[in-house]
Amino acid sequence: MATERIILGIDPGTTIMGYGVICATGTKVEMVALGVLKLNKYDDHPLRLKIIFDRMIGLIESYKPDELAIEAPFFGKNVQSMLKLGRAQGVAIAAALSRSIPIFEYSPRKIKQSVTGKGAASKEQVAAMLMRLLNIKELPETQDATDGLAAAMCHYFQQGKPEAGAKFTGWKSFLAANPGRQV
Repeated sequence: MATERIILGIDPGTTIMGYGVICATGTKVEMVALGVLKLNKYDDHPLRLKIIFDRMIGLIESYKPDELAIEAPFFGKNVQSMLKLGRAQGVAIAAALSRSIPIFEYSPRKIKQSVTGKGAASKEQVAAMLMRLLNIKELPETQDATDGLAAAMCHYFQQGKPEAGAKFTGWKSFLAANPGRQV
């Protein structure tokens, strides 16, 4: 009997935090939840961090994830934005650690590559591929939610490889190496 794993994916942010939850049973995966936490109505940055922590605890208690996959902050030119994003990511990680949930961090490029086969894919391409993979009928209004879901799917793909260290150049090579794999 296949083991069930719940993976919570997070796209950290101090304005909007996206999240997605998937349930993986063997080679089958399905979406459980998808959403965002909107923080732009709060002016106080420490208050935003507290809300992120509280919401993360709520997500953890609701979905009881076995693992957390989180997008790593990307290096931009605006140092203040990067610091704020890093704080949001740290608070989300702290919430998961407070419940002894293992943390896995992936770069934005790695997430896009895992989901679409291309590290330079657009947010729209990632969302479209997630719709196909998970049979999603309607996308949320913001792509931050699908970015969180993409982090969870990236972790699923990275942990579920049949061969350790296998490298795939895209979906065709992945499917050729895994003929019975269902997503």
